Amino acid sequence: MSTERIGIAQMMERLRGGEVRALARAVSIVEDGGAAAVELLVACRASGAGALRVGVTGPPGAGKSTLVDQMARLLTAEGQKVGVVAIDPSSPYTGGALLGDRIRMQGALRTSEGDAGLFIRSMASRGAMGGLTRAAADVCTVMEAAGRQTILIETVGVGQDEVDVIGLADVTVLVLVPGMGDEVQSLKAGVMEVADIFVVNKADRGGAELVEQEIVAMQGLGGGGSGWTAPVVRTAASTGDGVGELIETVRRCAEVKKLEPRVRDGRVQTGGLRLDHLGVAVKSIAAARGFYEALGMVVSHEETVEHEQVKTAMLPLGESRIELLEATQEDSTIGRFLAKRGEGLHHVAVHVDRVDAMFARLIAQGVRLTSDAVRVGAGGHRYFFVHPASTGGVLLEIVGE
Repeated sequence: MSTERIGIAQMMERLRGGEVRALARAVSIVEDGGAAAVELLVACRASGAGALRVGVTGPPGAGKSTLVDQMARLLTAEGQKVGVVAIDPSSPYTGGALLGDRIRMQGALRTSEGDAGLFIRSMASRGAMGGLTRAAADVCTVMEAAGRQTILIETVGVGQDEVDVIGLADVTVLVLVPGMGDEVQSLKAGVMEVADIFVVNKADRGGAELVEQEIVAMQGLGGGGSGWTAPVVRTAASTGDGVGELIETVRRCAEVKKLEPRVRDGRVQTGGLRLDHLGVAVKSIAAARGFYEALGMVVSHEETVEHEQVKTAMLPLGESRIELLEATQEDSTIGRFLAKRGEGLHHVAVHVDRVDAMFARLIAQGVRLTSDAVRVGAGGHRYFFVHPASTGGVLLEIVGE
């Protein structure tokens, strides 16, 4: 066994033993990326540990940090091991977290001081769209492997763009406050549609009834055909009022989502199987992105994947994405595709919950694959490809955890 693998094995042993220092080090490793991060994440996923992930999102000033602080206090008081991933805006000077939720959550920190019940990680958004940093999912995976039973994920607070949290959280909580007025209406096309629970925070100020009425009106007094209609919970995070009710509501929602598939925009989502993205081969990302930006789409991030000899750009499109692929070498997969067929659709990517299990299942069924193993690609996602001969003529990428 290599020295690196021995190090990962020791790290996992310390994580399972509940060492907070080991958890902090492991989180830093996956944030930094690289080969060590890949090895560590593979080991964390193989541990089979899981947690209830709760996304807390909403506009700036809604009191998200104070609410997360109070939720963490109650959960640790129950004896739970809790992780908090707090995404802050990036400092224009250092690139680090600007506001520092670790500072704003002093109540929970004081309550848990001296024990391992609470672990808080502030992360800079570093320009990531959708209110989440790319490494947030990996940090959650490490926290789960370390035995955290509930993970609270607070997004940066950028309004209706904060929809990526639905792909990371089991339950999504949208925090609003009285006096928002037309802002509730402006959120309709974005995060209002992905919320599992609405919270009217600062309800002790008055005006909570009006906000609740607006939410119910926008829901159309119906649950969209699913078994869960997003309820409204009133809280006053500064005093802790209503936070216990919120936690119980989160738990009920999590149980319902275990029992039946989610329904979004009339589409049933089940078993984690969904369209992840369409891969489009282009000669130049810089030239191609102009068209998509003219449509109103925005590149969330760009990345060069050295071992694939490709540069990628992701453009969120509803619950899926378009991935632009530019070859960095002519003698690469994308380079050869462009030389033979020209620009166009290269592959369709489908997301599954357990990519390793799906890989083994398809091999057992005799499906023809173009990959000999599950690999790590752009954004740290894990993937393998199915040959067009088995899919009706389309190269299919399977991605997931």
